[in-house]
Amino acid sequence: MTTAIDDQLWSAIGDPIRRQVLDILVAEGTATSTSLSERLPVTRQAVAKHLAVLDRAGLVHAEVAGREKHYRIDDAQFARAVAQLNAVGKTWDARMGRIKKLAESIEQKSKHSRGGVVGSG
Repeated sequence: MTTAIDDQLWSAIGDPIRRQVLDILVAEGTATSTSLSERLPVTRQAVAKHLAVLDRAGLVHAEVAGREKHYRIDDAQFARAVAQLNAVGKTWDARMGRIKKLAESIEQKSKHSRGGVVGSG
């Protein structure tokens, strides 16, 4: 698990069009750049470029059938991406929990401090 591969993976799934491509492929199993372009707000050429990025990241693979390439999800790499996203989500949930506790503590101290000042006036 190298950083370069992880960077490619995160870059690939960071784009909203590529996430839509992945959603379609997960739902339908396979698709061509032409069939994807009919469902996305970009040209077939743009879809082909997005598919190339996803392919380099290992998230999709093409199978040639006649003159067309049919793309499908790489289950292992997709599962790895999902696991990484879940791990990052848990890490951020824990961080946000600590930040929330700190903010609540500061707020309580601030209320207590203001209460003392107001009551002594």
